[in-house]
Amino acid sequence: MLIPVYDGEPLRNVRFPLATWSIIAMNLVSLIAVSTGLFGQLEKLDVALGVIPAVVFDYAVRSPELSYVPVPLTFVTALFLHAGFWHFAGNMIFLWVFGDNVEDAMGSRRFVIFYVACGAVAALVHAMMARDSQSPLIGASGAVSGVLAAYLMLFPRVRVYGLIFSWLPIVLPAYIFVGGWIMFQFASALFGADTQTGWWAHVGGVIAGGALIAFFKRPDFLLLGSMAPKGRMPPR
Repeated sequence: MLIPVYDGEPLRNVRFPLATWSIIAMNLVSLIAVSTGLFGQLEKLDVALGVIPAVVFDYAVRSPELSYVPVPLTFVTALFLHAGFWHFAGNMIFLWVFGDNVEDAMGSRRFVIFYVACGAVAALVHAMMARDSQSPLIGASGAVSGVLAAYLMLFPRVRVYGLIFSWLPIVLPAYIFVGGWIMFQFASALFGADTQTGWWAHVGGVIAGGALIAFFKRPDFLLLGSMAPKGRMPPR
């Protein structure tokens, strides 16, 4: 397991990554509310607010009492619901390390749209690959995968500090750290790793992030090139 801790890339356009921290806060509030039973049991909420492929493609229907939101809106609500602390923590640590720099390269408003769009595309890809599944997809991993793809496109040479096997410190350039993570997602989806994990959602998020970054980034940020905006020297 590879866990990011710090990337050391300074922010240049936003003083504070408001969107990134707001998304983390919303997920935390949701986790606490579910854990305390404020919104009801997770077993019902994931059916009501998660993306169920069979429901998306009309192979099944939700019970009327669990139809809290229209089916298309579940592509957004599912992003803020997690199946426990470690599911939440695993997604949010990646968003915390990499999201602020991607937000800096886009602006906060664009970042929110980008994040939700990546999550929605990720859920759609998952649904398409398991059309008759009645298991709800929840969690921010698809959206976070899009953020990682964008980070890789924007900051391929930045050094990322992390932990391998959850305890051994390691420092790698982003193209190895993030690129390796992305390759693992594709391999897991293609070769049938743990079926309890939405690998195809991760793949969908990566594809969405890689495709959309060119349209969402600020003009002075280069793709797969310098780590600094045009006209400025990259930090040494």
